[in-house]
Amino acid sequence: MEVFCGSRFWDSNLSIHTDNPDLTPCFQNTILAWIPGIYLWSALPFYLLYLKHNKRGYIVLSVLSRFKTLLGALLWCVSWADLFYSFHELLQDRTPPPVYFVTPLVVGITVLLATLLIQYERLRGVQSSGVLIIFWFLSVLCAVGPFRSKIMTTTAQGHVNERFRFTTFYIYFALIIIELILSCFKEKPPFFSPVNTNPNPCPESTSGFLSRLTFWWFTSLAILGYKRPLEDKDLWSLNEEDTSKIIVQQLNREWDKEKAECKQKEDVTYMKKSNYVLNHVGDGPEEAEVLIRDKQHNRKPSFLKAMIRTFGPYFLIGSFFKLIQDLLSFVNPQLLSVLISFIKNKDAPAWWGFLIAALMFICAVLQTLILHQHFQYCFVTGMRLRTGITGVIYRKSLVITNSAKRSSTVGEIVNLMSVDAQRFMDLVTFLNMLWSAPLQIFLALYFLWQTLGPSVLAGVAVMVLLIPFNSAIAMKTRAFQVEQMRHKDSRIKLMNEILGGIKVLKLYAWEPSFSEKVLEIRKNELQVLKKSAYLNSLSNFAWVSAPFLVALTTFAVYVSVDEKNILDAEKAFVSLSLFNILKFPLSMLPQVIGNIAQASVSLKRIQQFLSHDELDPKCVETKVIAPGNAISVTNGTFSWGKELKPSLKDLFPSQYKSVGSKWCFGCHCWPCWLWEVLSGVCSPG
Repeated sequence: MEVFCGSRFWDSNLSIHTDNPDLTPCFQNTILAWIPGIYLWSALPFYLLYLKHNKRGYIVLSVLSRFKTLLGALLWCVSWADLFYSFHELLQDRTPPPVYFVTPLVVGITVLLATLLIQYERLRGVQSSGVLIIFWFLSVLCAVGPFRSKIMTTTAQGHVNERFRFTTFYIYFALIIIELILSCFKEKPPFFSPVNTNPNPCPESTSGFLSRLTFWWFTSLAILGYKRPLEDKDLWSLNEEDTSKIIVQQLNREWDKEKAECKQKEDVTYMKKSNYVLNHVGDGPEEAEVLIRDKQHNRKPSFLKAMIRTFGPYFLIGSFFKLIQDLLSFVNPQLLSVLISFIKNKDAPAWWGFLIAALMFICAVLQTLILHQHFQYCFVTGMRLRTGITGVIYRKSLVITNSAKRSSTVGEIVNLMSVDAQRFMDLVTFLNMLWSAPLQIFLALYFLWQTLGPSVLAGVAVMVLLIPFNSAIAMKTRAFQVEQMRHKDSRIKLMNEILGGIKVLKLYAWEPSFSEKVLEIRKNELQVLKKSAYLNSLSNFAWVSAPFLVALTTFAVYVSVDEKNILDAEKAFVSLSLFNILKFPLSMLPQVIGNIAQASVSLKRIQQFLSHDELDPKCVETKVIAPGNAISVTNGTFSWGKELKPSLKDLFPSQYKSVGSKWCFGCHCWPCWLWEVLSGVCSPG
């Protein structure tokens, strides 16, 4: 590295163990100069893929866009001016180190890429670019160190070394600051963007990157709600991608695709069975064995897969934010350990403490921003999931057959659209804890092992003992959930029948008897809810007290195992901060397990309902008929369902007299007569 830079890459006496820290020129010209480029080139493939699939029209070349492009071109010229100056030195027999050729070339190409990206974003309708804002911010942040270093060197020596590079760097520093400021402003809406006819559109879709990051777009509604109570007209309209028109259509498409895939596999399996039977006639038990095995391989359409395909990609973005937040949460305990060590060391420079405190503050701010972005994606996913499930169930209820309506009552359908859909919305909010909680627990125990050693195993034993206890509670809770939904379906079915025949109930004064029936079902339902509440309280108590029990057990074992083990301030505070991190995953894990148990029951109910037979729209032909009878039946067979016995068989129109569209059974028309016969009120004779 010294050959490449012409100087040492790192000097701890210059950068750390001093009251006036500075970075070596080699470190400034390599690491600090290359960090923004590494970020931009790493993010470029994913960002281009995103822009390719998200075109919003194009934005007219504005004054803001022209200034940003002009500044980008100037930055490219400044970077390459350093490169040409290095070649000039080479011609003057002053051979500069290779870093003065490589770094200007890399920075120049990266700045040129950023400039081209500005125009490409404009053509794709991007009003505010988060990728470029982060790039310019990193460029400014990495240039602050060389900026300070050059001022200190010039002040100490009393003159400027390498005047040309000194001048170009300050021009470069000024240009990237201006570029960062300009990037914070958003462009005008795209030229061919669809006209928004909503009287009160949501500002989220048109807000800039910084506004979305800090949720500043919500401030106006919060201020309005502070001034006066909010009304319906004050609320914003839904974003286009959050409306049921879009969501239900997407979920329906994926569900139809899943059903088509399963049907295709069944057809292929059936063909294999047929070929096997034709080729192995009379093979006996082996044939039956193969047919049974093929039958077991057939699977039913999975509504879960359809939901994952529809909402999974958007939800994974929130999962990525959750992963970053989890990793950042373990930075502050390590910084706290360094801060306590700094306080113990009286010879340490004062700027160490300021730097550690600043890093702890920045880490906490980043955690807050990233965590709320995670929750934003989770809440939106839950809202879309509930909207999609409700819409799909409602559409299915309009096309199911009469035999399906016998098994799925109106009360059950209402429960599916309200209670069961809400289960999924509640689950999605903290679904990431399913993998996040084990990750946080593992990392916390790892760092605790580094601090307290094998004594942590005592705390691990406490948590391991709680796992089977909580698993048993979860299984029992799921059984109670199934029983509760069965009682709820019965209650709503009975209430619908009561409301449908309320005139008869009032006429015969049957209100007390039916009220007792409803209260009886409600009493059984409340008993199940009470048992489930007791189990949830027991589970929550166990997991809420788990961090305290783990900390108490670990500290007690650590102190009692060896007399040399001293629980000083550093070990105590760092361990307590790690135990505090354990609180959230340990308290949320039982809730997530319970929600999964409830959602699995709801998923089976929804999937069973969506698998019902549908009316075939092609079974009826629309033709122009000659004047005469409105309806004619030949060899008609009528039944309430496919699996039930026919109520009418071999119905011939010649057995009955008809007058126009009327049938001579009293004064009833043909549809009413058919209804009476099928209902058993009268017989065909």
